[in-house]
Amino acid sequence: MKRDIFDRLVAAKAAATPVALVTDLTSGLQSLVFEDAVHGGFGLEAEMLDEVRRRIRQDRSGLLTDPQDEDGFRLFVHVHNPAMRLLIVGAVHIAQALAPLAVLSGYDVTVIDPRGAFATPARFPNITLNHDWPDEALTALSPDVRTAIVTLSHDPKLDDPALIAALRSPAFYVGALGSKRTHALRLDRLRDEGLSEAQVKRIRGPVGLSIGAVTPAEIALSILGQITCVRRGENHPC
Repeated sequence: MKRDIFDRLVAAKAAATPVALVTDLTSGLQSLVFEDAVHGGFGLEAEMLDEVRRRIRQDRSGLLTDPQDEDGFRLFVHVHNPAMRLLIVGAVHIAQALAPLAVLSGYDVTVIDPRGAFATPARFPNITLNHDWPDEALTALSPDVRTAIVTLSHDPKLDDPALIAALRSPAFYVGALGSKRTHALRLDRLRDEGLSEAQVKRIRGPVGLSIGAVTPAEIALSILGQITCVRRGENHPC
């Protein structure tokens, strides 16, 4: 690996930037593919570049071949992604079910709630807790394109500041608990705070897939299912 490629890869990983190291198995040349740039020893046709970036989004390393190339053009795509994160606002019963389920699915989970009586190690064993005000917590945590954010407190004093911060971030998923009426009122408040129509439409609300969920565990399942669909299901409505 050339020093320039190595240095860029190390810097990308330190900055938690998704990137793929692509190696041409015929020539040995290597390039780094980012969402908005390519650096290295060779370029890629648009179709192949799109496929590499799709694999970055899917966390899928492996061999990539071009069936149209009779010379056996082969690439190995090694995806280097930061950990997926789930930031949960509101240490409620649904959060108690959602947090461990998300951990099992490979997410680094943080539960955010300034109410110390709710966000306790006893209620959330082995889960990172943050007792800052939600907007301050989200600012410090710097959500990126591999971050999902869910507000569950059902209290506008907690959820609204969190949603404002979330919608101004590149988080790939933003969801909010509440009925259709509650969500409509929420959107009006957020518009009054200066958020654009495009921003407020990013919110998945009422949160979760429509699976008839009733219990906290079922609602948690529907939420994680929707997060997974948004992350993985490029051709599926979520």
